[in-house]
Order: sequence, then structure tokens, then C-alpha cells
Amino acid sequence: MTPLSAIGWHWTPATLPPAWAALGAAHPQARPARVVEQHRSGYRVSEVIDVVHPAESLPEWQRAGSYRKGEINPEARPAVGDWVLVEGSAPKSLRIVALLPRFSAIKRGAAGEHYRQQVIAANIDTVFVVCGLDGDFNPRRIERYLLLVGGSGVQPVIVLTKSDKPEAEVEAALAALRTLDVPVLALNAKDPASASALAPWLAAGQSIVLVGSSGAGKSTLTNTLLGNEKMKTGAVRERDARGRHTTTHRALMALASGACLIDTPGMRELKPTGEEDVAESFADIETLAQQCKFRDCKHANEPGCAVRVAIASGVLEAARVDNFLKLEAEVAGAANQLATRLAQKAQARVQGKALHKRLDAKYDRH
Repeated sequence: MTPLSAIGWHWTPATLPPAWAALGAAHPQARPARVVEQHRSGYRVSEVIDVVHPAESLPEWQRAGSYRKGEINPEARPAVGDWVLVEGSAPKSLRIVALLPRFSAIKRGAAGEHYRQQVIAANIDTVFVVCGLDGDFNPRRIERYLLLVGGSGVQPVIVLTKSDKPEAEVEAALAALRTLDVPVLALNAKDPASASALAPWLAAGQSIVLVGSSGAGKSTLTNTLLGNEKMKTGAVRERDARGRHTTTHRALMALASGACLIDTPGMRELKPTGEEDVAESFADIETLAQQCKFRDCKHANEPGCAVRVAIASGVLEAARVDNFLKLEAEVAGAANQLATRLAQKAQARVQGKALHKRLDAKYDRH
């Protein structure tokens, strides 16, 4: 295993993606490194397992991302898991000169009133959606996570922690997720033998990100997989089994298996970006919807609604259909916001070019 492959590098010179090879040719003195930490003040990158250095970023990345004319879209800035080209020597003169195109990215709509995308992790092979088998267990929130992951090119795996519950409770939770067409595992995040069930996704060269709410057991599972208490963990509140933020930033860590693991802070707000495919995440409902009497059926009170018939007969869970309709509306709203932002940016670009053309003609500039 080469130093780079230990932190997730998949490629040989012959298999390097063309866009990556072109950027390498444009920066012949640069070499690849991976973003392993992202902070408000900058980035930390790695070229060798367990060796991390700060790296100066491009000037345009040092300002908040924006969809305004001439500014960098928020999602186009580096995130944990990104591969970049660096020049200089560590630890004091290392600088990033280019961002290599991503082959996958997990994104969400950032919190707040204004539309903005946030990259949770980039260049990921598998996402572990971690949910505790206590007050944290919520099938609807798991469906929301799967919606954000869907279409990203990343394999989702649902990991139910705190499986030291009565067997009936564990079986009920597994049954509630049976309609989801993804692997579901129940395990004890504190027990290495139990966590070994995740081994099929932790092969050398693989990159995995853990997502889930605070208190779900992400940091506990990370420590178990690492074999040491690297990540801070905290107790959950007894009244509602909710946790506090113990992970404060995203960070990439290398496992003994050769895989890379990214732990993330708990996310209480999971807004879609508008790029998601709801039909893909709810294929069972979409299949039934094709049997509805009306093509524009809202699955409410319309006659001949196959979805409502399936609910009445127990084939579909009403709460799952309600979540489908809610997420469908949210994605449509976010898609409209995204289209508006991009149209405004494109229009500003056109107006800017027209202005420069008029000024050139007026002052006879060529």
C-alpha cells in the first residue's frame, strides 16, 4: 500500500481521471493531498497516514461561498474528503493550488433562510447512517438521510447502534425499515466483535462517512473501529435520549484495515438541496402511484388512488406516505430556489459581458 492509498487514493497513472490528469499537467510542481479537516479558518491536509498539516487555500476560498456573480458557489469549495493539489513543503509553506473534481459528494441544504448548499463529505464510497435504538430511532429521519444520499453515487448502509435492547425492540426496529432497499445492521457500537459486521465496507482504499444525530453513537463507533478513544463521546439525556454535539468538525481518520473514516457533527436540520430524486428513494410508492386513476393524483382524497388503497390494506405505512409527500414538496421548493439563484448568476454574467462590450466600443478598446 502506498502512502496515498492509505488515505483513500484509488488510482494509478493509467487510470487517473482525464480531468485530474489535465490539472496535474497544468501544475507540474504540485502533488495530490487529501483534505482531512475543514475549519472556518482554513484546511488541514494529509499526504501520509496520520500526518496532517495546515495548508493555505486559494484566495477565493477564504470568503464565504455565494451564488452571486463572480463568486464561488458554496458547494464548489473544498470539503473533507476532497483531493487537492498542493505545492510547497510542510508544515509552514504548504499551499493548495487546485481542487480535483469529485467522484461523489454528500450534500444538504445549509441551515438558515437563504438557499445554500453544504458538502458534508466528498469522494466517499459508503455512508453509514447511524441511528440509536433508543429515543433517537426515527424511520422518517432515516428516510430523509437516504434521500440526501440517493443519487450521489454513494452506497448507504443503515447502522442501528445500542442493540443491547430487548430482542423484541431490535426486531421491531428492523421490521420498520424492511421496505428500504439498503443494508440494515443492528450492533453494539462499543463492542469490537459486534462492529466487525461492518468489515465488508471497510476494505483498504475505501472511504466511509458516518452521519446521524447527536447521541446516535457515531463517535463511539469511530473509537471502536479505530481501536482507541480518539473521538470525544458524551452521554445522552435521559428524558429524550438526545445527545449533545461532541464532534465539532468533520475529520478524516485512517483505519488499520486501510479504509478511511469521516465522523461528522450531529445534524438536526436535514434540508434537501433540490437536486434529489424523491422517486428513487420511495420507489415502492412511485410504483403504486402509476396505478392511480389520475396522473396528477396528490394521494389525498382523489378517487381511484392506488396509494390510499395500499395504506388502507396495510401494504403501505401512512407515515411513510406522509413523509414522501412532505419531502417531495421540500425538494420541489429547494429546486425552485436553486434555479432562481443560478438564473440570477447567469443573468448577471450576461449583463456584465454586455457592459464590457459597450465600454470597449465607447473607448475604442480592443
